[in-house]
Amino acid sequence: MKDEAIIWLKYAKENFQSAVVLSESELFNPCLQNIQQCVEKALKALLVENSIKLKRTHGISDLRNILLQNGLEVDISEDDCEFLDSIYLPSKYPLSNVLPHYEPDHKICAKGILIARNILKSVE
Repeated sequence: MKDEAIIWLKYAKENFQSAVVLSESELFNPCLQNIQQCVEKALKALLVENSIKLKRTHGISDLRNILLQNGLEVDISEDDCEFLDSIYLPSKYPLSNVLPHYEPDHKICAKGILIARNILKSVE
């Protein structure tokens, strides 16, 4: 694996570990931030590894589409991308969001952690 991709993946794993600890501590918004960052960085590691130009975006759907356009299958569904994209801003700032009745909790964090774990396995 390329050195730069290894660094992206290392950071992704740190975000994943942080998300688990934060969920266990019932710090749900920072947990969700770290889940989103984990997946974003893991997908960017895949882009770097395959010499695909990085795009300045936090959009998981955007990153997935770039990978797919370059012939790389990614183990993340459109629904999971939409979920991760929908939690990005609300987990960082107290804004309205697209999740109905958004109230971060163990269930939402557990869903995100499962998605992130699968992406990390897939990218590794």
